[in-house]
Parts: sequence; structure tokens; C-alpha cells
Amino acid sequence: MRGTRRTRLCLAGVMAASALIATPDARAAERTDGHLTDLVNPFIGSQDEGNTFPGAAVPFGMVQLSPDTGHNTGYDYTQNRIRGFSLVHLSGVGCRIGGDLPVLPTTGDVTQTDYATYAAGFSHQDETASPGYYRVGLSSGIRAELTATERTGVQRYTFPATGKANVLLNAAQSLHKAVSSNVEILDDHTVRTEITGHGFCRDTGPYTVYTITRFSRPFTAYGTWDGKTVTPGSRTGHGGAYVRFDTTEDRTVEATTALSYVDARGAAGNLDAESGRSFDAVRARAREAWEKRLAAVQVRGGTDTLRRTFYSSLYRSFLAPNIGSDADGRYLGWDRRTHRTDGFTYYQNWSLWDTYRTQAQLLALLAPHEARDMARSVVAVAEDGGWLPKWGYGPVETNVMSGDPVTPFLTTAYQTGLLKGFEERAYRALKKNADGVPPADYPGIGREANAEYLAHGFAPFIKDRPLAKLGDSDFHHGASVTLEYALADAMLAQMARGLGHEADADRYAARAQNYRTIFDPSTGFFRARDAAGAFTGSADPALGTGFHEGTAWQYQWLVPQDVPGMVRLIGGERAANERLDTFFAYDRLLADPAKTAREVWVHGNAYAYYNADKYNPMNEPDLIAPYTYLATGQPWKTTDVVHAALTLFTDGPTGMTGNDDLGTMSAWNVLSSIGLFPIQPGYGTWGLSTPVFDRVDLTLDRRYWPSGGLTVTAPGTTATDRYIQTVRADGTPHERTYLTTGALRSLRSLAFTVGPRPSEWGTSPEAAQPVLK
Repeated sequence: MRGTRRTRLCLAGVMAASALIATPDARAAERTDGHLTDLVNPFIGSQDEGNTFPGAAVPFGMVQLSPDTGHNTGYDYTQNRIRGFSLVHLSGVGCRIGGDLPVLPTTGDVTQTDYATYAAGFSHQDETASPGYYRVGLSSGIRAELTATERTGVQRYTFPATGKANVLLNAAQSLHKAVSSNVEILDDHTVRTEITGHGFCRDTGPYTVYTITRFSRPFTAYGTWDGKTVTPGSRTGHGGAYVRFDTTEDRTVEATTALSYVDARGAAGNLDAESGRSFDAVRARAREAWEKRLAAVQVRGGTDTLRRTFYSSLYRSFLAPNIGSDADGRYLGWDRRTHRTDGFTYYQNWSLWDTYRTQAQLLALLAPHEARDMARSVVAVAEDGGWLPKWGYGPVETNVMSGDPVTPFLTTAYQTGLLKGFEERAYRALKKNADGVPPADYPGIGREANAEYLAHGFAPFIKDRPLAKLGDSDFHHGASVTLEYALADAMLAQMARGLGHEADADRYAARAQNYRTIFDPSTGFFRARDAAGAFTGSADPALGTGFHEGTAWQYQWLVPQDVPGMVRLIGGERAANERLDTFFAYDRLLADPAKTAREVWVHGNAYAYYNADKYNPMNEPDLIAPYTYLATGQPWKTTDVVHAALTLFTDGPTGMTGNDDLGTMSAWNVLSSIGLFPIQPGYGTWGLSTPVFDRVDLTLDRRYWPSGGLTVTAPGTTATDRYIQTVRADGTPHERTYLTTGALRSLRSLAFTVGPRPSEWGTSPEAAQPVLK
């Protein structure tokens, strides 16, 4: 039957497929030479709500020093005035946060205190960025350069010849909403601030950051301001400070700003630990750090554009989570108390609803030591504050997004061997989270609808239910929350079984089937149910309610724990494939993949989540969807859809698919380009599709991946020759459409042969991913 359906493919459409992969005569050189950092364009995603930033950072750095132009998350490529270079940014988030201590060089008298007023004009023709470095020429004639260490931002300003060269340090304005700020000039080289703010999507917080800035030369004058009042000679204030230099002869001023979330002592300690080098030396070390990270993946083949988009995505995948502990090991816990790490680096900023699907797995593969510390940090959040996080910023729970994303995040760490030595500690925290709800006096909501879910098998959709706490409410998204809870239960069942907790495993595995409770046989789709259990909202799956940032069409495929069960609900494999074809506009995709991706799938801006019956490649609920074909006997269609979606990643400012969400979309690009994708997030299953490069060499950490490296080859892969004919794992034929993490640990080579037409590879029932029980 499967072979018969495959012959219905339109050969003309196949031959017209995506130009993402180069034809042989257009290939780049068969080697990677020069600096990989030269292939990275930090401006990708800085327009059309990709919400990336072009500034300076090192991998996972606490400080991410970047210009703010007036966009709510920092930088927008279409804007032409810089308000300041601030310390804290989150790559690709959709809500305002950070932007602490915007610093701007100026000349002349200091009369304005609103950074929207004193902002400096600039042109992209006099602006450049690369990993760890940013430079811009301001319309004032000043050149600003930025670089960074883990906990400091380093600035170099080259002024015109003037006796009034100023640096403004604005403590009262930022991307978040200010609560309070204090600024103090300590001596003729040093300025200290304390800044408290709140914000993000639902005005959560507050949190406090401490900074200290040391300049390379003494000031000739200084002052502070409160509100609109500037006071020359003042050493303290609440608004900001300015310091002045004479640059009539020596025109360069360097400054290093250290950050701490703990206290002023922590900021001073970070400054002492990470300062003392010249700007050029810090820049060189930042570049070396990025070269080392990027060199873990060496690609051959593909166009120059493809390589640039790939390495730029790889770069963005390493920007978060961020170091949260100071150089002395102290960090601020979620109980608002100071703790000290014991043999690990503490990380923070947890966009878990996004990152559990792609970025967590990519970091487990390419940065396992850091990923282990990240997992330990999440467990520390629970042990310090009492509950696991949902969407954490610094030491604050924002309660943004819904479901139970922390469970597949931590079970991913377990399945990839990152929890060794503290598996039971992690399991205790996960079990508490899965079986309960945080108390009213705790700021987090956890599984807010858990009582109803455990009692009835579904989270009810209650449209007008008042918010119990700041953030999102699981009750406002009952249908998708039911699917997310069930997915998390499935993954926790596997961890429980692996640790020998059989009774728990059976209980969670049974709950993993709760996705069935919201299936409406009359529509053939998942549908929200109200508190009384009745299906509610429109029967049209494109218009139904209760799905977070998506529709029933898009959430249809979020049952990775039991794809065969979901397929049976739909009506069987043939019905599922027909629905998938409709969802992806497959016939149109074959005729023109790039046009279909841009004009059919993308039906609005980055926030156009609803009223759609098509794949949305710009948001998280659909990230796994293209890989569903791997389980329905038509694996070649996964390659068709994935390669079409990859055309949406380009090497210009608009080259992102929606918000990057701390590396989530970038990690999707990287993994899909390699041909390895985590099709059961929270479990160790990696789906296979055709790589877009002839060869990819991965250097892996032997402490976690005993093979020490994996070479993925697909020689001759092009826009037309893209269909898998055979797969060989270490030379042995591999007929399944997936690999397990266990197999991947010792694997040294994964070889794809490709051709112009689909083959029988991966079409047998035994080839599909496992059902999790």
C-alpha cells in the first residue's frame, strides 16, 4: 500500500523542489577554512520580530552588551537611533525585559536625561558585528565598540577632539519597568549602580541587578541626575550619572562594567576577576571562545548562504541560558536568598515552553558539560524555592506560557546522561511538580490545572477565569495544556521506569493517554472542554479556542509519545497522511517549496498564531509536526517539508522564522540541517531526514558521548537529489527512521545515500518511532 501511494508523487513537482540545497556546480569549497565566526551574521533576526540582538556576548554569558534602538526587546534593524548600549538582553524573546544600564557616549553639555531624547543617530553603513564584537559610528562623530567576558561588558569609545567627551550611564531607564535605581560615583574612575525593575509579558518581578563600571582613565568632571534635573559635581542620584573626559589629544576611553544579581560585592568581585585586559585582548578572547564553540560542527558542501545561515543559527543556540552565579560561586536563589554553588555553574533564564523542543537537545549534544550544569541549576531552583520553574527570568518566575515544559526539559537531561549523581533529586522535584500545584503564597503556578486534570483527565478551558497569579493561566488554554501535561507525563514515566519506580511509571504512563480525553469524534480533532466536560468553542478546528498560540490543526501532531494512537483516532494511516498533506499544502509545496513556505504557511506576522489550518513554521507548537511522516510510512515527505521550511532561514535581518525564543528556532535549523531531530522531546529518540550538507563532522565530549564524534554524510544532496535511499550506521544498514540516544552515544558515522525519487527506506511499520509506555 505504501509503495502504491508513493508512486502518486508528481515527478515534475519533485524536480522543482527547494533550491535551498545547491546544485553541484554552485557548491562551496569542500573544506571549512578561515574563521567560522566570519560566517556568523548577528543581525539575522533583528527585523520583523525575530527579536535577536547584534551586540557582544560570549557563550552563555551573564552580560550581553548590545544597542537599544527603541524596540521593546532592544534592537530593531529598521530604526536609526541608539538610546544606549545596555548589559542584559534575551535573544529572540517576545516581551520586554532587561536592557539594564544603557550607556551612551556624547559630546557637549549634558542637559537631557531621557534616552529617547538624547539618543544618537547611526547608519547601518557604519555598523558591524561578529560574535563577541560590535562597532557603530554615531552621528555625533563618536565610534562605539563593544565586547564582553562572561560577567562584564567592555566598551571602547573614540571621541572627536573635544574637552567635553561624556559617557552617560542611565540607571532609571531600561527595557523593563523601573521600580527604583541608585547611582554612586565612587572615585575618579568608578561608578556603581543598583537597579530594580519588573516587566516581561505579564509585568512580573521585581528583580535587582548591581553594576560597577571602571574607566581606563580618570574623569575630568562628573555629575548625576534625578528626573530631569542634572546636578554637576554630585556623586549620588537616582536617575543616572555622567562622567567627562578631555579627548583633545587622547581620544579613546575604555570602560568595563560588571554585573551581579546578588549584591554590590558580587559585581565588584566579578569586575576584579574578569577585568584588567585591554579591549583588544578581551575581544580576541571572546572570538576564540566562539571559534571553539562553532568548531564543534564542521560542515562541507552547500552554498555560502546556507553555511552563513547555519553557523549564525548555531551561534544563537549558544546565547542562552545565561550564567547566573558570580565569580565566587554565589547566586540569588528563588527564595530570594544567597546561595553558593558546589562544583557547578549556576544558570538562569528558562524559556522552557520553547527550548524543551529543540535547544535543550542540541546543547545536550554539543555542550553537555554546560547542559549538565543547566539541569542542576533547574533542580536548584526547586530545592531553593520549593518548586520547579515554568518560565524563569533571573531569580523571578514569570508564569509565561502554559503546560509543564520543565518535565521534558529535565527528562531530556536524564535520557542524555546529564543527571548522573543527582537523578533522584531531580526525580523528587519532578514528581512533586507532576502530582501537585504550588500553594497560593508561592509566585509560580506550576501545573495550575492539575487538580482538574488528575480528577477528570483533562485541563478545562475556562475563558474568563481570573488570574490567580501574574502570568499566563493554564485554564485559558485547556486543550493545549492537556496535550502538554500528557506529553510531560509520558516522559516522566520513562524516567520513573529507568530509576526503578515502577508504580509511578505505570501511573504516569496511564496519564500520558489523557490526550484522548479532548478528542472530539464529531470533528476528528482535539477540542477544548469546559469545566463540566462539554466540548466548547467553534467546531471548526481552525477557529477553536483553548489552544495556546495555535489551533487544533497545529496541535493535532503534539502526541509524540503515541503517534500510532493519535493516528488511529484520526481514522488510520491513510486519513492521517491525507490530513498531513492538507496541513502542509503538500501538492503546492512540491511545485514551489519556497513560495509555499512564505505565502501559504506564513500567513501573517510573527504573532499570527490563530485562525489557520496550515503549518506555522514561526512558532513552537509545530516544530515536531514535519517529522510525523516518519511514523506514517511516508518519510520522504518529512524531507520535503523540512527542506522547504529551511528556506525561511536567510542571512539578512529578516532571516528568522518568528521569535527565536532563546535559541529555539535556531536550534531547529541546526538539527534539521544535520538530519537529526528530537522527535520525542524529553526522551532519547532522534528522527532522521536528509541533511542539507554533503558532510557534517560533530566533535562530541567523550565524558557524555563515548564515540567522541559523529560524521554525518549525504554526498550529492541537492534540490533534486534529496530523497533517502539507504542509511548506514557505522557501515551497518539502518532501516528505521530514528536513532536512540543509546545508539547515538557510540556511533561514529551515519551515512545517507540520496537520489531523485523516494525509496522504500523507512516505510515499514517497524521503522517508526517507539510508543512510550
